Amino acid sequence: MSRTLFLIFLLATLNASAQKITGTVKDSQGNILPFASVLVKGTAMGVTANNHGEFSISLSPGKYILDCRYVGYLSQEKEIDLKNETVTTQFTLTVQQLTLSEVVIKKGGEDPAYEIIRQAIKKRPDYENQLKTYEVMVYMKGIIKLKYLPKAILGQKIPDGDRSDMGLDSTGKGIIYLSESVAKISAQQPDKYKLEVISSRVSGSKGFGFDIPVTIDLYKNNINSFPPQVSARGFVSPIADGALNFYKYKLMGIFFEGGNQVNVIKVTPRRDFEPLFSGIINITENDWRIFSFDLLLTKKSQLQLIDSLNISQIHIPVQKEIWRLKNQVMRFNIDILGIQAGGDFVNVYSDYNLQPKFPKKFFNNVVMKYDTAVNKKTHEYWDTVRPVPLEPEEIKDYLVKDSLLKVSNKADSLRRLGFDTTRQKRISITNIFYPGINTMLGKKRAVLLQVEPLLRSLQFNTVEGLAVEPSIVLSKYIKSIQSNISFIGDVRYGFNNQHLNPWGGIKFTSRELFDPGIKPKLQSFFVAGGKRVSQFFKESQIDGLGNTIGSLLYGRNFLKIYENNFVKAGYTKAWESSARFRIEAGYEDRMPLDNTTDFILNKKWLSRYTPNYPTEILSSQFTRHQAVLVHASFSIKPGQKYIQFPTYKMAIGSKLPTFMIDYTKGIKNIFGSDVDYDKWAFNLSDDANLKLAGSIKYSLTFGGFLNKNAVQVQDYKHFFSSDSKIAGEYVKAFQNATPYYFSNTSSFYTELHFEHHSNGLLTNKIPLFKRLNWNLVEGANALYIKPDTKYAEIFVGIENIFKGIRLDAVMGLQNGMKPVFTYRVGFGGILGDTFNLLRFTRHNKIIDEW
Repeated sequence: MSRTLFLIFLLATLNASAQKITGTVKDSQGNILPFASVLVKGTAMGVTANNHGEFSISLSPGKYILDCRYVGYLSQEKEIDLKNETVTTQFTLTVQQLTLSEVVIKKGGEDPAYEIIRQAIKKRPDYENQLKTYEVMVYMKGIIKLKYLPKAILGQKIPDGDRSDMGLDSTGKGIIYLSESVAKISAQQPDKYKLEVISSRVSGSKGFGFDIPVTIDLYKNNINSFPPQVSARGFVSPIADGALNFYKYKLMGIFFEGGNQVNVIKVTPRRDFEPLFSGIINITENDWRIFSFDLLLTKKSQLQLIDSLNISQIHIPVQKEIWRLKNQVMRFNIDILGIQAGGDFVNVYSDYNLQPKFPKKFFNNVVMKYDTAVNKKTHEYWDTVRPVPLEPEEIKDYLVKDSLLKVSNKADSLRRLGFDTTRQKRISITNIFYPGINTMLGKKRAVLLQVEPLLRSLQFNTVEGLAVEPSIVLSKYIKSIQSNISFIGDVRYGFNNQHLNPWGGIKFTSRELFDPGIKPKLQSFFVAGGKRVSQFFKESQIDGLGNTIGSLLYGRNFLKIYENNFVKAGYTKAWESSARFRIEAGYEDRMPLDNTTDFILNKKWLSRYTPNYPTEILSSQFTRHQAVLVHASFSIKPGQKYIQFPTYKMAIGSKLPTFMIDYTKGIKNIFGSDVDYDKWAFNLSDDANLKLAGSIKYSLTFGGFLNKNAVQVQDYKHFFSSDSKIAGEYVKAFQNATPYYFSNTSSFYTELHFEHHSNGLLTNKIPLFKRLNWNLVEGANALYIKPDTKYAEIFVGIENIFKGIRLDAVMGLQNGMKPVFTYRVGFGGILGDTFNLLRFTRHNKIIDEW
């Protein structure tokens, strides 16, 4: 039996004979002190009070001294004689009365806190690397509450049913997330780490919660424990190597605790809008270690999305001269788009083992591992291991939501598809026009129906005039083959040229990531055929709406299309390492289309209209031809770290870039094919967090034609570009280049896209401007095509405008020509990546892949 399982068994056994000590923690005014620490003196045992100041600890009968601590208050000890019945007690803590001895005051006018901090900075590396190996158990509890939810967000009404599902009351208040976890952390210098999650519980769900403990370690120079949406640069520790350049310090006084003199130091940022803490840090005299702290982050700390984050910690000795973290509490508040929310996350650390013996190859590329029975623990188990008592509203939340989960009649197939079938809206004629249809069909609600709204598919172009392209998708999970089967039907009609283009297909997808109890099969197969309209550059980001606006208002008909009868099949295989292989083969009978209308709203720009072919590379329309193509690609990101779930692993990232190789073969004389070429590409891409220096993103591609005996315009190497003042996809497109301008059949080309995001590195030093929390982004795009085509763009921009807007000034340079200046508007900043994902991913991903 493993040490961890033995410990759980022992605790469960002791519980039968153990008694409880319960109580509350308040201050001298009768106010509760939430999340106070209650320690058993002379041991490493202890618990944490809940948000109501209530605590409970189970011990065998005997005499104990309980030590209650709270940052900023004088600790209190109580002797408890625990017999065969529960003992209830109360701690009443008083505010620490600090003294400032004459011996402490230094000459020269400098506050004595600075010398204390200098000593702490000198000792910081020693304490950071003090333990070569260790193990520790950690209990985590997280809760998020809505304080207010408006009736509508950005004009979109929130249905009463959705509010009810979230467990909110009539005022929009309630718990929307509650979870508990127990895990073991194992670490070994210099950088080996593993987290083993023993148990996890989420209210109203069989999934996993926030099981990775976010530990704030002030012994590190940069605290970068948060996702980039909260903090892109991390935060400077008050005892970092260069901390005196960032912070001001003041010695508030001293107090004595357990024979230690503790210096209470107030920490204040030297400048606003820097990634810095404010608050109190307590440092022991002579050994200069962290005793405890209570620190705050706000918007002035470059905190994103969250309005405030309060972090408090208490450290205790676990061996002579070795102190470790005992508990940590993080409390946050959010007020965004009228939504007011808050919550707290509590970590309680126990059972430190400072000399563990790790098995050979214990540390590997799995950094987090879930026990096979992680979410199957009983209520009795949780009552045994929980060091923070549940509050009444938490008990109620578990009871209500877990009961609803048990009686839920959702079918397994629907859960795996990820859809809620408890409420279904009636299908109406108006839904077909907008917002579309997304509902379940059949008596068992086993078939998903998705219909693209007609209004969204409407567009105008100079070939078809007004065109509409409705699509319908039917999906069903087939348990016997553990796959989703999807059928798509798509019809496009041009009212001006009166062409009807219907096509359809079927796709088998074996993906079980919705259910953590089933091992995923990350593969899919599709076959499709019919008649369709395609762009010459099929991957082009020119969409119908953008082309409609550009054509009708400015005469910019950048959308170039042709018709093709086609049949196509493909297979995709993905691995847990995130490696991905794709192969597809297809036949096309390509037919040219010409303009049939020159309708325009602004007659001033009628002369701008161009023929329906890429005039940048063709002098006339192409002739009808056939093409048989085989395309394959493979991508991999080496060095991945993993989370090991009970039945599968999930890659979570690597310090190495992603490598991708892409190959396309045009095969002549099969089914009358007229093409004969071999085209290849190799790509290297990554993004890296430089902490205080910001972050970078880049993409480097090499490629060309190995053989170009017969290459049609559809098969050229095309490049992504921007067709309007709206930016093309960043780190992928040339923002100041005309579509098809650089399309080629060269034997070699290379392109580079590079961006540096300052994340406030420079803008936070500009008066007034820094309050806007807008950030600089700068970079370059470059292209070389053999033998002598050279093009480059240099740009600088502002992002995070209203949290999601980005504005760039771009200068284009080409082979001795005069610089061309323009601007582009796009999405960038805290919410920008989310907006871009929605923008560059079509409503129905199945259509994209086919």
